[in-house]
Amino acid sequence: MTTVRNETNLTPQNVPDEWFRPKGKDLEEAESVVRPSLSYWKDAWRRLKKNKLAMTGLGFLILLALFAIFGPILSPYEVNVTDYKNQNLAPSAEHWFGTDDAGRDVFTRTWYGARVSLFVGVMAALIDFFIGILYGGFSGYKGGRTDAAMMRVIEVLYGLPHLLVVILLMVVMGPSLTTIIVALTVTGWVGMARIVRGQVLQIKNYEFVTASKSFGAKSMRIIRRNLLPNTMGPIIVQMTLTVPSAIFAEAFLSFLGLGIQAPFASWGVMANDALPVILSGHWWRLFFPAFFISLTMFAFNVLGDGLQDALDPKLRG
Repeated sequence: MTTVRNETNLTPQNVPDEWFRPKGKDLEEAESVVRPSLSYWKDAWRRLKKNKLAMTGLGFLILLALFAIFGPILSPYEVNVTDYKNQNLAPSAEHWFGTDDAGRDVFTRTWYGARVSLFVGVMAALIDFFIGILYGGFSGYKGGRTDAAMMRVIEVLYGLPHLLVVILLMVVMGPSLTTIIVALTVTGWVGMARIVRGQVLQIKNYEFVTASKSFGAKSMRIIRRNLLPNTMGPIIVQMTLTVPSAIFAEAFLSFLGLGIQAPFASWGVMANDALPVILSGHWWRLFFPAFFISLTMFAFNVLGDGLQDALDPKLRG
């Protein structure tokens, strides 16, 4: 026997709740409206995680940093201790990456070289970051004649051949780790400053900046509290591209003999030492430093591309 529901006696007080609950697509739309909106950085991280290539690059860089820190510590071989009885041994269970012409373990030297390369890259990026945001932020915020004069300085520095300036400074100051960092940052901050200036010029006329001015906030406070936080997306992307450029520059200078000097290990020094004997069949001596230079630069570049897409406000959905 079928029971017929009597709807004539229903009142607002006794209507079943399930009658008003959305179902199917209506339920999904209602949940999307009620669900709290993600912050800018959480939404960027969510979109970055969907980029498998960028996450692969990030994972490799994390592993590289861990091996650079703990690899030389865990290895039973010292980075600069010679053992001429074990010269040019091929990769084996005892020496995973083989040995060089002085019997030094290539595995240990590779991770020590990773320390040097990552340190140079990160320090160069940080120095470019601080100089670039101060110079570019102040120039873009002030505008007018101040901005025009400061931009003329940037144009002069930008017109100088970067690599030539670096080589000249290395020759004058002498090869060392500190000299490499100074040489890479003398003109390296120009690109960061131009990006920051462009972003500040775009944002400084927004309402929240105008409101800060009306309340009497000082220029440096407005730049620090209002402008720079809203330009961090392009700045972070630029930093991820600065690091591999500095790593390659250090390896190139060390390869030419102007950077880190033997017996200290760096990927450029290892490649320079291996080049004369590459035809002798000792392929591992050049392969491993060249492989990690290439892979590190590739990882930083794909991560930078992923961050550029993830931090783009136009793609936020």
